[in-house]
Amino acid sequence: MKNCSTFFFALSLLFAACQPAVERQDARPEKPNIIYIIADDLGYGDVGFNGQEKIATPNIDKLAEKGLIFTNHYSGTTVCAPSRSALMTGLHTGHTPIRGNYEIQPEGQYPLADSVETIFKVMKKAGYATGAFGKWGLGYPGSEGDPMNQGVDVFYGYNCQRIGHNYFPYHLWSNHDSVPLPGNAGKGTEQYGPELIHQQTLQFIEDNQEKPFFLYIPTIIPHAELVVPEERMAEYRGRFEEENPYQGVDDGPTYKLGGYMSQDHPRAAFAAMVELLDEQVGEIVAKLEELGLAENTIIIFTSDNGPHQEGGADPDFFNSNGPFKGYKRDLYEGGIHVPMVAYWPGTIQPGKTDHISAFWDVLPTFASIANEKIGTAIDGISFRPTLLGEEGQQEHDYLYWEFVEQGGKQAVRKGNWKAVRLGVKEDPNAPIELYDLVGDPAEEHNVAAEFPEVVQEMAAIMQEAHVPNAVFPLFQLQ
Repeated sequence: MKNCSTFFFALSLLFAACQPAVERQDARPEKPNIIYIIADDLGYGDVGFNGQEKIATPNIDKLAEKGLIFTNHYSGTTVCAPSRSALMTGLHTGHTPIRGNYEIQPEGQYPLADSVETIFKVMKKAGYATGAFGKWGLGYPGSEGDPMNQGVDVFYGYNCQRIGHNYFPYHLWSNHDSVPLPGNAGKGTEQYGPELIHQQTLQFIEDNQEKPFFLYIPTIIPHAELVVPEERMAEYRGRFEEENPYQGVDDGPTYKLGGYMSQDHPRAAFAAMVELLDEQVGEIVAKLEELGLAENTIIIFTSDNGPHQEGGADPDFFNSNGPFKGYKRDLYEGGIHVPMVAYWPGTIQPGKTDHISAFWDVLPTFASIANEKIGTAIDGISFRPTLLGEEGQQEHDYLYWEFVEQGGKQAVRKGNWKAVRLGVKEDPNAPIELYDLVGDPAEEHNVAAEFPEVVQEMAAIMQEAHVPNAVFPLFQLQ
């Protein structure tokens, strides 16, 4: 009997000793919440952690300080809709269905087909509640591409990216319903779109705190119309000298339907918008902490493409593209090399990674984190091993982009080499520019003549990676 007591006492001690290990093992949730914040036309250099000096982004910088900074992350392409299509489908712009900004009147853009597998569909299969709050741009209301037909449980914001140019819109969409904003009727400026959307975003977190959720926040800040509510603008007016007033659209058929409002102080307005975005990021983190969800939630912050020059914006003044050449609509680094930070307190270790990644990697990464299979072939590679400090991170053989506007453009990154080809609509075999991104990150020195064998390899990749798309042709149709 004594031996039995001794045995059970020892067993109890052993069991007790094992308890902390069990708790540590369970500390990482099986299905963490995921929040993906994508700014609109925010340049690589527009955030403090990438060197911004004129605009304060303390909350975003705090994510970077405590999270993992991706120094070699790329958008889907250099304008809104196709960049988001690459994100949603895991396919680069030589394969993804939407490859340009194609307007559908009176409201919306060319739709993703319902047969396309998207991040939202994958996350729903994995048991996640899904929400999208901000700008959609991948299918007009009621179409196959409508967010409510693409796996989104809750949507609030702008269906149409053209109407998303305007910050005091006549209406926003709530799921299937167009919600009028009476405070913005006529020339009213009482209901600021990003603030309304932000409140709904926080409510989604409240409503889904008891289940895993995937929250997509495609904010319209700081897209081309440079406008904030007057009470905020008053704090910034006069901050910068030598402002050049912008004369925009303040009446007529495109007023609040795509035209950019005039702005006497565009630099001040831009700074105010970016700092408002930063405050909203801070409020999202605070909400997670308030609800006890912070250590159960991954936050990724990035931008859809490089900085714009419309609406009075002055990216050179703010050094918005950092060390890179080019802007929105360019396939040089300034148009597609975007800020990216991943934050998961207690799980993702702080630091930097030079892993080369792009928007089409987000779908397989989230699927891997959610332990869900992807049913179709994609171009993306999961960067989960990089996020979690695991072994076995797979690398891309190359990254490929195309842009169907401005005469047609193609670009390839392969290792340290970057190739850019312009004017391909007229000449699919137009000359290729070649840059060594390690020695020349600003793409100032075209070394194509010195490395003809690399140019030939890049030309072959461009031919291989481009699959023709009749709706968004890259080459002139014969």
